[in-house]
Amino acid sequence: MPSEFDESEFIDTDLQAAQRAQSPTPEGTTPGVAPTGTNRPPTREELHVKVNEAQQKLAQLRHAQEELERERSGLEEARRRQTEFHTGREEMVHHLTHGLALLEESEFAARRDAKQMAKSLSELRDALTKLQSIQDDSWTQDNWNVELTRALTTIENARMEWNTARLKWPFLDGNTVPGAPGSTPAPANPLLTIKDWPQLCRLGLALTWPLALLGVLILLAIWFRR
Repeated sequence: MPSEFDESEFIDTDLQAAQRAQSPTPEGTTPGVAPTGTNRPPTREELHVKVNEAQQKLAQLRHAQEELERERSGLEEARRRQTEFHTGREEMVHHLTHGLALLEESEFAARRDAKQMAKSLSELRDALTKLQSIQDDSWTQDNWNVELTRALTTIENARMEWNTARLKWPFLDGNTVPGAPGSTPAPANPLLTIKDWPQLCRLGLALTWPLALLGVLILLAIWFRR
């Protein structure tokens, strides 16, 4: 009679252990840590792991924030310098263009005045030379009338040259200093240059107080006669 069937005789325990060791860990779980989805609360080890992960993420975020702050500061400095560059260039282009125009105009006027002054200088020298060349002590009884007419003509021509130069160059009359830019004669009456209101009030009082005193005296005389 055959013996009773025993299931334990056909179970290979070593094979079952090897299969359990080779089975993959479920995704999203940590070895030694219970898988999520269970109803039990997290252990101290699990909380420690999560705290470390949070601290690492926070450190990474702070590092990224610092990098962004440095990048923003660099961009702001570059923008400021670029704005300063454009503004400074436009300002200096305007000033230099305006200055060049004024200097070119002044140079042209100075050259024109220098040319006219050289011409006047040459004419005055010629007139002076002609006047100095008159030798009246060498005139004789026969030619003194002709020489006198010639000398008077020379003097008249010299006077015309002198008056022409005076019209061109006012400093020849001594009104202004030659070469002094913007020199103008002093005003005839310095009182006309007063523009300050307190000074005008004091000036008016100084001019009218004798009349006011005279009026007061007349009123006192009329009062005492009563």
